[in-house]
Amino acid sequence: MSRAPRPIPPRRRWAPRTGAAALAGLLVLTGCGGPGDGPATGTQEDIEAALQEETTITFWTWVPDIGETVELFEREYPDITVEVVNSGQSAQQYTNMQNAIRAGSGGPDVAQVEYFALPQFALAESVLDLTDYGFESHADRFTDSAWEQVNVAGGVYGVPQDTGPMVMFYREDLLDEAGIEPPTTWEEFAQAARDYREHDPDGYLTSIDPLDAGGVDSLLWQAGSRPFAVEGDSTIALDLADEGARRFSELWTPLLADDLVHAEQGWTEEWWRGMSSGRYAMWIAGAWAPGSLETTIPETSGSWRVAPIPQWEEGTPVNAENGGSSVAVLSQSENTLAAIGFAQWLNTDPEAVRSLSRDAGLFPATTELLEDPEWLGQESEVMGGQQANQVFAEASAAVAPGWQYLPIQVYANSVFGDTVGPVISDGTPVVDGLTRWQQQIADYGEEQGFTVTTP
Repeated sequence: MSRAPRPIPPRRRWAPRTGAAALAGLLVLTGCGGPGDGPATGTQEDIEAALQEETTITFWTWVPDIGETVELFEREYPDITVEVVNSGQSAQQYTNMQNAIRAGSGGPDVAQVEYFALPQFALAESVLDLTDYGFESHADRFTDSAWEQVNVAGGVYGVPQDTGPMVMFYREDLLDEAGIEPPTTWEEFAQAARDYREHDPDGYLTSIDPLDAGGVDSLLWQAGSRPFAVEGDSTIALDLADEGARRFSELWTPLLADDLVHAEQGWTEEWWRGMSSGRYAMWIAGAWAPGSLETTIPETSGSWRVAPIPQWEEGTPVNAENGGSSVAVLSQSENTLAAIGFAQWLNTDPEAVRSLSRDAGLFPATTELLEDPEWLGQESEVMGGQQANQVFAEASAAVAPGWQYLPIQVYANSVFGDTVGPVISDGTPVVDGLTRWQQQIADYGEEQGFTVTTP
């Protein structure tokens, strides 16, 4: 077995403004996914039998150190050889997959597909509906939010692998110096941003990325917005002016206009220097972030802490996901049953799931690990010995239902930086950018043959 080369640390893994043009053609592939030689249906017993036959399957993934977990699978099923290939990060891999789909060969049997991109591949019938193989029997193994994300148009098109419940990471030392308590509400957050700028005119409580559609999607989700909806297989509904979107705009517009939070592209060297030097005291991100902090700015290890994301209202906490991926089986696979068996085992076997968390740094989508006392009690060195998994697990349990991604979400995310990005950078009304974003998504959807509805 060949191990995947180590890419950048796991994160949302969406590269802003890349890959959209190449991926746009996926929609015309509907019904042309190129079926492989495997059976169109099967039982769990059929899948187990296939894992006892000598087979080689190819797995495309960018996840670092996932080879450790794959080796466990090969020891459990010695007749199966898994070739692990890193074909590019996120959008690049999707472009490579699309090219293989068009060519009718050269693609993987199994591939990492983020939740936001899954509907597009499902609509094109490029990945298998796993309900045809009895996979729905595994539903109770996963969190509700993870299971909801792999359900597309009545089918299940991927095995949930990881999620990214939103939390608030903060530098305890910097907030203590400023005399600021970690905010529990967004109103407190806005005041903390003002107080922090008064304390340190060269610093900011946090930053927001004008190119990161995924981050804004998550904040909209947590604010109660449901801007995207799919009705059947030909109608999409857009509403980027609903109550949640209004909340989001009314909070962030004055914060940006008054220079209380910084509009800064994330994941650049400059941004990481700001995170390391203390220019930013907080990072609102998914539960995957500690691995990135540890790998990229190890000099800050021990100074970070984590708390729940600020809330809009008192009462039951409401949260959202920020990232996460599934493992999907391509329709072109000639080793369908073995590929499904591998995808299932990789993300349901208890030791495999622990390995994905321990060795690959993925935040689990499985309820078994999220409820495991030993895992919950682990002390995080990056978080100064805090039992951070308890905060993450509570955040996961609070993820609100009902969020949907569009079958053109890859395109939608790619034009975010040209529509919403400028208003974030300029401190002008965020609602204006959301309006432009909605119009551009609607125009593209109609070009692709969808019926698009807006308020």
